Amino acid sequence: MTPSTHPLFTGGPPVCLPATATDPGQRWIFGFPDGLTAEVHTLGARLHGLWVPDRHGTPADVVLAPRDPARTADTARYFGSTVGRYANRIARGRFSLDGTPYQLATQESGHCLHGGTDGFDTRVWEAESVHSAERTGVLLQLRSPDGDQGFPGNLDVTVSCLISRDDELTFSYTAVTDAPTLVNLTNHAYFNLEGEGAGDVLGHELAVHAERYTPVDQDLIPRGDHLPVSGTAFDLRRPLRIGEALARPGAAGGYDHNFVLGRNDEQTPRRAAVLHAPATGRCMEVLTTEPGLQVYSGGQFDGSVLGKSGTPYRAAAGIALETQHFPDAPNRPGDPSTVLRPGEEYRSRTVLRFRTRA
Repeated sequence: MTPSTHPLFTGGPPVCLPATATDPGQRWIFGFPDGLTAEVHTLGARLHGLWVPDRHGTPADVVLAPRDPARTADTARYFGSTVGRYANRIARGRFSLDGTPYQLATQESGHCLHGGTDGFDTRVWEAESVHSAERTGVLLQLRSPDGDQGFPGNLDVTVSCLISRDDELTFSYTAVTDAPTLVNLTNHAYFNLEGEGAGDVLGHELAVHAERYTPVDQDLIPRGDHLPVSGTAFDLRRPLRIGEALARPGAAGGYDHNFVLGRNDEQTPRRAAVLHAPATGRCMEVLTTEPGLQVYSGGQFDGSVLGKSGTPYRAAAGIALETQHFPDAPNRPGDPSTVLRPGEEYRSRTVLRFRTRA
């Protein structure tokens, strides 16, 4: 459904479309006329679409998603989803907490990725609308039971996805537990600011406000200390076309790395990255309370996933900018802790701020 025919563009609160036999979970449509419009699915608390005006005021959907909803169970399972309990990787799915060892469900080379084989992206979340004169969206809730994918403790998670009148899309996460556990949540959307299915993002400009990055081994598990980006393929402190960045020595295979944003003890999101498409003028600024940003340039897309527009997604069809705590942090004592204990509340917020440039 295109923005020009979307029912929300008549104004009003979010529109809820019920589940169907081929599309499990509800679809929620929300936004503001002449601004942003989003589509969120309750299956995986998933950002399925986001319509953003270009420099001429013409909207396009800038979020990648498969045409066939069944693909969210295989190669496209993480597209736009909320991933957890633990975003990114835990080596061999093993960690110890308070002296007790735990073994998690594993996949991908024997490691735990994005919460395990049956992570939060596979669950149907409960949803309710949020609407006021200045913001609109959905509140999604999920209970993860004790032992889920091997993680200890009952965990109650809330994710809100809200659009403001000033063209910001905000993801806010909270969680509480009844036993010590791990929590690290993010949204796994892929963006193409020229429009979903428009081609690749190699002409986009990317800046990442990080002085250090996390080197990884062949399984994308962290190795050694965080290293300075200066003089490496990971120096994105100044805007650089993604195609040019990937041509640097050391960037073979593309980016799938954690960038170290530094500690943020405040709950005020700070700038992590800026993505800009010169062809359309669309600009997306990423602000977050998280200490890290996983940049994945989509190098493994092979055309096997057919997008919403009917276009196969090939290498660099989109880019993911996943705000997070660090990969394998439970096994790296020097990294920011991902432990949540009873009586504490996990809180995280990421803002996507959209603007246009001439």
